[in-house]
Amino acid sequence: MTDSAATADQLARELAEFQRRLAASVATLGRLPPVSLATAPREIVYRDGKVTLYRYRQGAGGARRPPLLIVFSLVNRPTVLDLQPDRSLIRRLLAAGLDVYLLDWGYPDRGDRHTTLADYTTGYLKRAVEHLGTHGPIDLLGVCQGGTLALLYASLEPKRIRRLVTMVTPVDFHTPDNLLSKWARGVDVDRLVDTFGNVPGELLNTVFVSLMPFRLTLQKYLALIDGADDARQLENFLRMEQWIYDSPDQAGAAFREFIKSYFQENRLMHGSATLGGQAIDLGRVAMPVLNVYATEDHLVPAASARALAGLVGSRNYQELAFDGGHIGIYVSSRAEAIPAGIAAWLATPDRAPRRGARRRPR
Repeated sequence: MTDSAATADQLARELAEFQRRLAASVATLGRLPPVSLATAPREIVYRDGKVTLYRYRQGAGGARRPPLLIVFSLVNRPTVLDLQPDRSLIRRLLAAGLDVYLLDWGYPDRGDRHTTLADYTTGYLKRAVEHLGTHGPIDLLGVCQGGTLALLYASLEPKRIRRLVTMVTPVDFHTPDNLLSKWARGVDVDRLVDTFGNVPGELLNTVFVSLMPFRLTLQKYLALIDGADDARQLENFLRMEQWIYDSPDQAGAAFREFIKSYFQENRLMHGSATLGGQAIDLGRVAMPVLNVYATEDHLVPAASARALAGLVGSRNYQELAFDGGHIGIYVSSRAEAIPAGIAAWLATPDRAPRRGARRRPR
């Protein structure tokens, strides 16, 4: 057999194997029962319009600590924080003895198109903090865009927050490696919002995929085929797909304000941010701050998150780095040290170490 014939024969065998595994993946997916997300036991403790405050149930003997309120991004659903029992940031925080609450923004509809960032932050978030903080300051964990909202709130109501944790939170929106910012700076957000009212979640999903097309499309589906014979891996794939495509529409006024003030004008870095007419001064964020970021984050680059160090007024500022990406910090098996690190930091005595001290999970 000639070399060219041998090569063609090898390619034919590889193609046949690829088709077999693809067919096996599809067949297995068809046999799998529906998957469920966010299954950690919880109860509703407060409602505010479409916004819901949940408390997660601890096992018997759980330590009593100040409430920890998690504030997630407006763009996606917080179910990724409890994707499945063995890949759950929330369950790991509970296992560490924390009293965990989650603010769920719900699904905006046409009636919310005039909802502003102030409505979310000095409205819904403030009222949730007041509901929890009847006996004293609470701990606040802001995730992604939710971390930015948490910073805005903490600068206006610093006495209500005992400790602040920001996780993969954008602060400097103009770092050179910020792909999302480069897209947002070219958007005519006024025309977008005036056209749609609320910005469709499907549109934003398309934008996110376009930032890393190989990783978020071809590479993902090749990994699916590699797991053709592994039902557990295919269930994991389905859970992640269910979370990705469960994207709420964005309230038009809040979306317009966030894109203009932060992505386009980078107001946190310039000290010119306002919220409902009130000036934002991150120097008033004087409570202890733990800034958690991911070193391979394509949505919130590490440099964007770490810019917080030079802005807050806290003398007890620390960083915790995760060697992975924006989603891996919630669901990767390597991320187990992150909730443990957060819990340990929340429990440490309130002293002021050298500013900027950097910790890595072991």
